[in-house]
Amino acid sequence: MSVSDEEYAPPKYAQIVTAIRRRIADGTYPAGSQLPSETQLVREFAVSRPTVVRALQVLQLRGIIDREHGKGSYVKTPPPGSEGDSSRPGRAVLDRVEAAEGGTVIAAGAQPAPGNVAAMLSLPEGTPMVMRRVLLSEADEPCELVTFWCPIELAEGTDLGRQVPLTVSVRQHLQGVKGLRLDHAVERLAARHPLPHEIKTLGLGKSAAVLGVLTRIFDASGRLALVIDIVLPGMLHELEEAYTL
Repeated sequence: MSVSDEEYAPPKYAQIVTAIRRRIADGTYPAGSQLPSETQLVREFAVSRPTVVRALQVLQLRGIIDREHGKGSYVKTPPPGSEGDSSRPGRAVLDRVEAAEGGTVIAAGAQPAPGNVAAMLSLPEGTPMVMRRVLLSEADEPCELVTFWCPIELAEGTDLGRQVPLTVSVRQHLQGVKGLRLDHAVERLAARHPLPHEIKTLGLGKSAAVLGVLTRIFDASGRLALVIDIVLPGMLHELEEAYTL
């Protein structure tokens, strides 16, 4: 029994992701350049707008492009020393500008640290920390929930505890206000069911699947400076990596 090639073809949005990544790699879309508009991509790939939006979301999640609300999508310029490994949700979150990308701060301020976050910092469960929770949406559909946890003494003097979108990235804000240089991250990815507050905020069913990315951010001295909890609805996101063998 023969099986057509179409049955093995990747989803259409993944094909768009692959095509754009190849164009970036071969210089068709150089660093800093603007990608074709969503309308142009819809016509070129003969797909629906939601398919194009999903492809752009994946590229943004991997840190390959920046998306500016109302302006378009731009190829990111790799930071010095980067080897182009962009499948890093934590890095994308650190370099995102909330105010420019339609982020909504739904909670901010001192909160008791949950057990897993407190344990990472060798603190008793319930120790007060500064929490910042930001919701990202695309076409009025919630697509990503990000929660930052920061020790109170480190967050002092910053806007992390204020319920207003930042006009610079979290990385730039911490460096500008505190002189803090973030050095490296450790990420853990897990598929799970959503927690009660995630069900409500992301509009999910209790049995829905989400991708949870828990990221520990360290400064140059090796101190744990931030814990970032990223929640991605499984139906909207897929992490994919390409590499040579």
